[in-house]
Amino acid sequence: MDHSALWLLFLLCVMCPGHAWVASNFLMTGPKAYLTYAGSVQVGTQSGIEECKHQFAWDRWNCPDSATQQKGLRRATRETSFVHAISAAGVMYTLTRNCSLGDLDDCGCDVSQNGKIGGRGWLWGGCSDNVDFGERISKQYVDSQETGQDSRAAVNLHNNAAGRQAVKATMKRICRCHGMSESCSVQTCWTALSDFREIGNYLKMKHSQAQKLDVDKKRMRAGNSADSRGAIVDAFGSIAQTELIYLEDSPDYCRKNTSLGLYGTEGRECLQHGEGLTQWERRSCRRLCHECGLRVEERRTEVVSSCNCKFHWCCKVNCEDCSQVLVKHVCARREGGDGHGFRRRHRGPK
Repeated sequence: MDHSALWLLFLLCVMCPGHAWVASNFLMTGPKAYLTYAGSVQVGTQSGIEECKHQFAWDRWNCPDSATQQKGLRRATRETSFVHAISAAGVMYTLTRNCSLGDLDDCGCDVSQNGKIGGRGWLWGGCSDNVDFGERISKQYVDSQETGQDSRAAVNLHNNAAGRQAVKATMKRICRCHGMSESCSVQTCWTALSDFREIGNYLKMKHSQAQKLDVDKKRMRAGNSADSRGAIVDAFGSIAQTELIYLEDSPDYCRKNTSLGLYGTEGRECLQHGEGLTQWERRSCRRLCHECGLRVEERRTEVVSSCNCKFHWCCKVNCEDCSQVLVKHVCARREGGDGHGFRRRHRGPK
Protein backbone atom coordinates (compact mmCIF):
# COMPACT_ATOMS: atom_id res chain seq x y z
CA MET A 1 0.00 0.00 0.00
CA ASP A 2 1.55 3.35 -1.04
CA HIS A 3 1.85 6.47 1.08
CA SER A 4 -1.33 8.07 -0.30
CA ALA A 5 -3.34 4.95 0.57
CA LEU A 6 -1.94 4.89 4.10
CA TRP A 7 -2.76 8.57 4.51
CA LEU A 8 -6.33 7.99 3.35
CA LEU A 9 -6.73 5.11 5.77
CA PHE A 10 -5.46 7.38 8.56
CA LEU A 11 -7.96 10.09 7.62
CA LEU A 12 -10.82 7.60 7.67
CA CYS A 13 -9.87 6.50 11.16
CA VAL A 14 -9.68 10.02 12.59
CA MET A 15 -12.64 11.59 10.82
CA CYS A 16 -15.20 9.45 12.58
CA PRO A 17 -13.83 7.81 15.74
CA GLY A 18 -17.09 6.17 16.73
CA HIS A 19 -17.48 4.41 13.41
CA ALA A 20 -13.88 4.19 12.18
CA TRP A 21 -13.82 0.42 12.44
CA VAL A 22 -16.46 0.19 9.71
CA ALA A 23 -14.51 2.05 7.04
CA SER A 24 -11.10 0.75 8.05
CA ASN A 25 -12.34 -2.85 7.99
CA PHE A 26 -13.72 -2.28 4.49
CA LEU A 27 -10.27 -1.17 3.37
CA MET A 28 -8.39 -3.99 5.02
CA THR A 29 -10.66 -6.77 3.76
CA GLY A 30 -11.55 -5.44 0.30
CA PRO A 31 -9.30 -5.78 -2.76
CA LYS A 32 -6.73 -3.01 -3.15
CA ALA A 33 -8.25 -2.15 -6.51
CA TYR A 34 -11.26 -0.75 -4.68
CA LEU A 35 -9.24 1.67 -2.55
CA THR A 36 -10.23 4.46 -4.95
CA TYR A 37 -13.81 4.20 -3.66
CA ALA A 38 -12.88 4.40 0.03
CA GLY A 39 -13.89 8.07 0.35
CA SER A 40 -17.38 7.33 -0.99
CA VAL A 41 -17.66 4.32 1.31
CA GLN A 42 -16.80 6.44 4.35
CA VAL A 43 -19.30 9.16 3.41
CA GLY A 44 -21.99 6.59 2.63
CA THR A 45 -21.48 4.75 5.91
CA GLN A 46 -21.73 8.00 7.87
CA SER A 47 -24.86 9.01 5.92
CA GLY A 48 -26.46 5.71 6.88
CA ILE A 49 -25.68 6.20 10.58
CA GLU A 50 -26.99 9.78 10.54
CA GLU A 51 -30.19 8.61 8.88
CA CYS A 52 -30.54 5.87 11.49
CA LYS A 53 -30.32 8.47 14.27
CA HIS A 54 -32.93 10.62 12.52
CA GLN A 55 -35.38 7.79 11.97
CA PHE A 56 -35.21 6.61 15.60
CA ALA A 57 -34.79 9.98 17.34
CA TRP A 58 -38.10 9.59 19.21
CA ASP A 59 -38.00 5.82 19.75
CA ARG A 60 -36.84 4.01 22.89
CA TRP A 61 -33.91 2.67 20.87
CA ASN A 62 -32.44 5.78 19.27
CA CYS A 63 -29.57 4.29 17.27
CA PRO A 64 -26.88 4.97 19.90
CA ASP A 65 -23.22 4.94 18.92
CA SER A 66 -22.82 1.56 20.61
CA ALA A 67 -25.23 0.05 18.07
CA THR A 68 -22.91 0.84 15.17
CA GLN A 69 -19.75 -0.55 16.73
CA GLN A 70 -18.53 -4.14 16.66
CA LYS A 71 -19.89 -5.10 20.07
CA GLY A 72 -23.37 -3.84 19.27
CA LEU A 73 -23.41 -5.47 15.85
CA ARG A 74 -22.70 -8.92 17.31
CA ARG A 75 -26.38 -9.17 18.16
CA ALA A 76 -28.95 -9.97 15.49
CA THR A 77 -31.98 -8.02 16.71
CA ARG A 78 -34.63 -6.16 14.77
CA GLU A 79 -32.69 -2.93 15.35
CA THR A 80 -29.40 -4.41 14.16
CA SER A 81 -31.13 -5.42 10.93
CA PHE A 82 -31.89 -1.75 10.27
CA VAL A 83 -28.29 -0.69 10.99
CA HIS A 84 -26.97 -3.18 8.44
CA ALA A 85 -29.57 -2.24 5.83
CA ILE A 86 -29.24 1.54 6.12
CA SER A 87 -25.43 1.34 6.13
CA ALA A 88 -25.37 -0.78 2.97
CA ALA A 89 -27.92 1.56 1.38
CA GLY A 90 -25.83 4.61 2.31
CA VAL A 91 -22.70 3.17 0.71
CA MET A 92 -24.55 2.18 -2.48
CA TYR A 93 -26.33 5.55 -2.65
CA THR A 94 -23.12 7.58 -2.33
CA LEU A 95 -21.21 5.45 -4.84
CA THR A 96 -24.08 5.73 -7.33
CA ARG A 97 -24.40 9.48 -6.91
CA ASN A 98 -20.65 10.11 -7.15
CA CYS A 99 -20.48 7.94 -10.25
CA SER A 100 -23.22 9.88 -12.03
CA LEU A 101 -21.68 13.22 -11.01
CA GLY A 102 -18.40 12.18 -12.66
CA ASP A 103 -16.47 12.15 -9.41
CA LEU A 104 -15.13 8.66 -10.12
CA ASP A 105 -12.84 8.09 -13.08
CA ASP A 106 -14.02 4.68 -14.22
CA CYS A 107 -17.81 5.02 -14.33
CA GLY A 108 -20.57 7.36 -15.43
CA CYS A 109 -24.26 7.49 -16.29
CA ASP A 110 -26.16 4.34 -17.15
CA VAL A 111 -27.02 4.73 -20.85
CA SER A 112 -27.60 1.04 -21.54
CA GLN A 113 -31.33 1.59 -22.21
CA ASN A 114 -31.06 4.87 -24.12
CA GLY A 115 -33.02 4.93 -27.37
CA LYS A 116 -35.30 2.05 -26.38
CA ILE A 117 -39.05 2.44 -25.98
CA GLY A 118 -39.85 2.60 -22.29
CA GLY A 119 -43.62 2.97 -22.52
CA ARG A 120 -46.40 4.65 -24.40
CA GLY A 121 -45.18 8.07 -25.50
CA TRP A 122 -41.73 7.93 -23.94
CA LEU A 123 -38.22 6.71 -24.68
CA TRP A 124 -35.22 5.96 -22.51
CA GLY A 125 -32.61 8.71 -22.64
CA GLY A 126 -30.69 11.21 -20.57
CA CYS A 127 -28.38 10.29 -17.71
CA SER A 128 -29.77 7.51 -15.53
CA ASP A 129 -28.08 7.01 -12.17
CA ASN A 130 -25.84 3.97 -12.39
CA VAL A 131 -27.26 1.89 -9.55
CA ASP A 132 -25.77 -1.32 -10.93
CA PHE A 133 -22.30 0.12 -10.38
CA GLY A 134 -23.23 1.38 -6.90
CA GLU A 135 -24.71 -1.98 -5.96
CA ARG A 136 -21.70 -3.95 -7.20
CA ILE A 137 -19.07 -1.89 -5.38
CA SER A 138 -21.18 -1.56 -2.24
CA LYS A 139 -21.60 -5.32 -2.12
CA GLN A 140 -17.85 -5.77 -2.54
CA TYR A 141 -17.10 -3.54 0.46
CA VAL A 142 -19.98 -4.18 2.83
CA ASP A 143 -20.49 -7.91 2.36
CA SER A 144 -16.79 -8.61 2.78
CA GLN A 145 -17.33 -7.99 6.51
CA GLU A 146 -19.26 -11.24 6.88
CA THR A 147 -16.70 -14.03 6.85
CA GLY A 148 -18.63 -16.51 8.99
CA GLN A 149 -20.87 -19.36 7.88
CA ASP A 150 -23.37 -19.13 10.75
CA SER A 151 -26.93 -17.89 10.82
CA ARG A 152 -25.95 -14.42 12.05
CA ALA A 153 -23.67 -13.87 9.05
CA ALA A 154 -26.41 -15.08 6.70
CA VAL A 155 -28.92 -12.71 8.29
CA ASN A 156 -26.53 -9.78 8.03
CA LEU A 157 -25.88 -10.49 4.35
CA HIS A 158 -29.62 -10.68 3.72
CA ASN A 159 -30.20 -7.32 5.45
CA ASN A 160 -27.32 -5.75 3.52
CA ALA A 161 -29.04 -6.84 0.31
CA ALA A 162 -32.39 -5.52 1.58
CA GLY A 163 -30.75 -2.12 2.09
CA ARG A 164 -29.48 -2.11 -1.48
CA GLN A 165 -32.89 -3.17 -2.74
CA ALA A 166 -34.37 -0.16 -0.94
CA VAL A 167 -32.21 2.16 -3.05
CA LYS A 168 -33.62 0.56 -6.20
CA ALA A 169 -37.21 0.43 -4.94
CA THR A 170 -37.29 4.17 -4.23
CA MET A 171 -35.80 5.37 -7.52
CA LYS A 172 -37.90 7.78 -9.52
CA ARG A 173 -38.41 8.38 -13.21
CA ILE A 174 -37.79 11.87 -14.57
CA CYS A 175 -39.00 12.91 -18.02
CA ARG A 176 -38.47 15.79 -20.40
CA CYS A 177 -40.97 16.78 -23.10
CA HIS A 178 -40.16 17.03 -26.81
CA GLY A 179 -42.27 18.15 -29.74
CA MET A 180 -43.42 21.22 -31.63
CA SER A 181 -44.15 24.15 -29.29
CA GLU A 182 -43.50 21.91 -26.31
CA SER A 183 -46.47 19.72 -27.26
CA CYS A 184 -44.89 16.86 -25.34
CA SER A 185 -45.74 14.38 -28.08
CA VAL A 186 -42.66 12.40 -27.04
CA GLN A 187 -40.89 12.25 -23.71
CA THR A 188 -37.33 11.27 -22.91
CA CYS A 189 -37.04 9.66 -19.48
CA TRP A 190 -34.30 8.48 -17.14
CA THR A 191 -34.11 7.12 -13.61
CA ALA A 192 -32.69 9.04 -10.66
CA LEU A 193 -32.00 8.39 -7.01
CA SER A 194 -34.61 9.60 -4.55
CA ASP A 195 -33.63 11.75 -1.61
CA PHE A 196 -31.88 9.55 0.96
CA ARG A 197 -34.60 10.45 3.48
CA GLU A 198 -37.09 8.49 1.36
CA ILE A 199 -34.84 5.44 1.57
CA GLY A 200 -34.67 5.89 5.34
CA ASN A 201 -38.47 6.11 5.55
CA TYR A 202 -38.80 3.00 3.39
CA LEU A 203 -36.42 0.98 5.58
CA LYS A 204 -38.05 2.26 8.79
CA MET A 205 -41.30 0.72 7.53
CA LYS A 206 -39.46 -2.51 6.74
CA HIS A 207 -38.03 -2.45 10.28
CA SER A 208 -41.52 -2.37 11.77
CA GLN A 209 -42.46 -5.37 9.58
CA ALA A 210 -39.22 -7.31 10.17
CA GLN A 211 -39.59 -11.09 10.53
CA LYS A 212 -37.91 -13.23 13.16
CA LEU A 213 -36.25 -16.38 11.82
CA ASP A 214 -36.76 -19.71 13.51
CA VAL A 215 -33.45 -21.52 12.98
CA ASP A 216 -33.14 -25.20 13.89
CA LYS A 217 -30.59 -24.88 16.70
CA LYS A 218 -30.01 -28.63 16.94
CA ARG A 219 -28.84 -28.74 13.33
CA MET A 220 -26.73 -25.62 13.90
CA ARG A 221 -25.00 -27.22 16.92
CA ALA A 222 -24.27 -30.45 15.08
CA GLY A 223 -21.00 -29.05 13.83
CA ASN A 224 -21.64 -30.14 10.24
CA SER A 225 -21.29 -27.14 7.92
CA ALA A 226 -23.73 -28.66 5.42
CA ASP A 227 -26.34 -29.11 8.16
CA SER A 228 -25.76 -25.55 9.34
CA ARG A 229 -26.24 -24.13 5.85
CA GLY A 230 -29.32 -26.30 5.39
CA ALA A 231 -30.84 -25.04 8.63
CA ILE A 232 -30.27 -21.44 7.52
CA VAL A 233 -31.82 -22.03 4.08
CA ASP A 234 -34.86 -23.71 5.64
CA ALA A 235 -35.31 -20.82 8.07
CA PHE A 236 -35.29 -18.26 5.27
CA GLY A 237 -38.12 -20.09 3.53
CA SER A 238 -39.95 -17.75 1.18
CA ILE A 239 -38.82 -14.47 2.76
CA ALA A 240 -38.41 -11.83 0.04
CA GLN A 241 -35.02 -10.16 -0.40
CA THR A 242 -36.65 -6.79 0.29
CA GLU A 243 -37.66 -7.73 3.86
CA LEU A 244 -35.59 -7.28 7.01
CA ILE A 245 -35.01 -10.31 9.23
CA TYR A 246 -33.56 -10.95 12.69
CA LEU A 247 -32.72 -13.80 15.08
CA GLU A 248 -32.89 -12.41 18.63
CA ASP A 249 -35.57 -10.58 20.58
CA SER A 250 -34.73 -6.97 21.43
CA PRO A 251 -33.68 -6.13 24.99
CA ASP A 252 -35.73 -3.78 27.17
CA TYR A 253 -34.74 -0.37 25.86
CA CYS A 254 -36.50 1.37 28.75
CA ARG A 255 -33.78 0.26 31.15
CA LYS A 256 -30.13 1.14 31.27
CA ASN A 257 -27.86 -1.78 30.36
CA THR A 258 -24.20 -0.86 30.48
CA SER A 259 -23.01 -4.21 29.14
CA LEU A 260 -25.08 -3.69 25.99
CA GLY A 261 -24.25 0.00 25.69
CA LEU A 262 -27.87 1.04 26.34
CA TYR A 263 -28.71 4.12 28.40
CA GLY A 264 -32.45 3.67 28.89
CA THR A 265 -34.98 6.46 28.43
CA GLU A 266 -34.45 8.31 31.72
CA GLY A 267 -33.28 11.83 30.89
CA ARG A 268 -34.40 11.56 27.25
CA GLU A 269 -36.25 14.51 25.75
CA CYS A 270 -39.75 14.01 24.38
CA LEU A 271 -42.20 16.22 22.50
CA GLN A 272 -45.59 17.34 23.78
CA HIS A 273 -46.45 20.47 21.84
CA GLY A 274 -45.42 22.14 18.63
CA GLU A 275 -46.52 22.77 15.08
CA GLY A 276 -45.89 20.26 12.35
CA LEU A 277 -45.30 17.30 14.68
CA THR A 278 -46.10 13.85 13.34
CA GLN A 279 -48.38 11.54 15.28
CA TRP A 280 -45.34 9.46 16.22
CA GLU A 281 -43.56 12.53 17.62
CA ARG A 282 -46.64 13.69 19.54
CA ARG A 283 -46.78 10.32 21.29
CA SER A 284 -43.09 10.31 22.20
CA CYS A 285 -43.65 11.30 25.85
CA ARG A 286 -46.05 8.41 26.35
CA ARG A 287 -43.72 5.98 24.60
CA LEU A 288 -40.44 7.09 26.21
CA CYS A 289 -41.66 8.12 29.65
CA HIS A 290 -45.05 6.79 30.74
CA GLU A 291 -44.76 3.32 29.19
CA CYS A 292 -41.30 3.00 30.76
CA GLY A 293 -42.57 3.84 34.25
CA LEU A 294 -41.23 7.40 34.18
CA ARG A 295 -42.91 10.77 34.53
CA VAL A 296 -42.63 13.78 32.22
CA GLU A 297 -40.74 16.68 33.77
CA GLU A 298 -40.83 20.18 32.34
CA ARG A 299 -37.50 21.99 32.35
CA ARG A 300 -37.15 25.70 31.58
CA THR A 301 -33.92 27.35 30.55
CA GLU A 302 -33.38 31.07 30.01
CA VAL A 303 -31.17 31.87 27.05
CA VAL A 304 -29.77 35.38 26.54
CA SER A 305 -28.70 36.44 23.06
CA SER A 306 -28.02 39.63 21.12
CA CYS A 307 -30.97 41.21 19.34
CA ASN A 308 -32.25 44.43 17.78
CA CYS A 309 -28.76 45.22 16.51
CA LYS A 310 -28.29 48.60 14.82
CA PHE A 311 -25.39 49.83 12.73
CA HIS A 312 -24.06 53.32 13.48
CA TRP A 313 -21.83 55.27 11.10
CA CYS A 314 -19.07 54.62 11.13
CA CYS A 315 -18.14 51.13 12.16
CA LYS A 316 -20.09 50.48 15.31
CA VAL A 317 -22.91 48.02 16.04
CA ASN A 318 -25.06 48.34 19.15
CA CYS A 319 -27.19 45.40 20.26
CA GLU A 320 -29.64 44.73 23.04
CA ASP A 321 -29.69 41.63 25.23
CA CYS A 322 -32.85 39.63 24.74
CA SER A 323 -33.85 36.67 26.87
CA GLN A 324 -35.90 33.71 25.77
CA VAL A 325 -37.23 30.85 27.85
CA LEU A 326 -36.76 27.44 26.25
CA VAL A 327 -39.07 24.68 27.48
CA LYS A 328 -38.09 21.03 27.23
CA HIS A 329 -39.84 17.90 28.44
CA VAL A 330 -37.73 15.02 29.68
CA CYS A 331 -38.34 11.60 31.20
CA ALA A 332 -37.64 11.55 34.95
CA ARG A 333 -38.00 9.06 37.77
CA ARG A 334 -41.19 9.01 39.75
CA GLU A 335 -40.86 10.20 43.32
CA GLY A 336 -40.22 7.35 45.74
CA GLY A 337 -39.61 4.81 42.97
CA ASP A 338 -36.75 3.35 41.00
CA GLY A 339 -38.19 4.67 37.77
CA HIS A 340 -39.62 1.35 36.63
CA GLY A 341 -42.00 0.22 39.33
CA PHE A 342 -45.09 1.65 37.64
CA ARG A 343 -44.49 0.45 34.12
CA ARG A 344 -47.46 -0.36 31.97
CA ARG A 345 -47.66 -3.53 29.93
CA HIS A 346 -44.55 -3.76 27.74
CA ARG A 347 -45.35 -3.18 24.09
CA GLY A 348 -42.05 -3.94 22.44
CA PRO A 349 -38.87 -2.01 21.72
CA LYS A 350 -40.45 1.12 20.16
